[in-house]
Amino acid sequence: MNEEIKKACQVMREGGVILYPTDTIWGIGCDATNEEAVRRVYEIKRRADSKAMLVLVDSAVKVDFYVQDVPEVAWDLIELADKPLTIIYSGARNLAPNLLAEDGSVGIRVTGEEFSKRLCQQFRKAIVSTSANVSGQPSPQNFSEISDEIKAAVDYIVDYRREETAQARPSSIIKLDKGGVIKIIRQ
Repeated sequence: MNEEIKKACQVMREGGVILYPTDTIWGIGCDATNEEAVRRVYEIKRRADSKAMLVLVDSAVKVDFYVQDVPEVAWDLIELADKPLTIIYSGARNLAPNLLAEDGSVGIRVTGEEFSKRLCQQFRKAIVSTSANVSGQPSPQNFSEISDEIKAAVDYIVDYRREETAQARPSSIIKLDKGGVIKIIRQ
């Protein structure tokens, strides 16, 4: 696993795009601070760049670096979540501008899964995590369901967990507005 993480980090540092296992479904990823790499992910997914993508970080502490004013309730939600939870925050910062939603918000998930957590730790920056499919097509539940088109478009495919056949599920998504108002986007 260490060699896989090292190689994936090297590819992302060079502006490349990876295909990797996350705490939910397989993801297309890149350096979340690199505007050109983010643009390539939108191209691979054939997705309008007005649709924001989420990022993964390895600890709650990192959320503060990417969000101007984290509502207090966010810390409780992160701590108490018993399954993967993506929180959409207003006032994103220190990320590629084309990664953000039109209102300046960003979805951030603190990953607890071993591979993606270690990948984030070693990369030391937020990593884009978007489903490994062309926009509008079903999200693949495991590696075997990822299309050849997606596989051919990325710069590096992680070997770890390719053989798993379990049906993965996307994260829950909630939006936190100023003042701690919670809106459930996906359960």
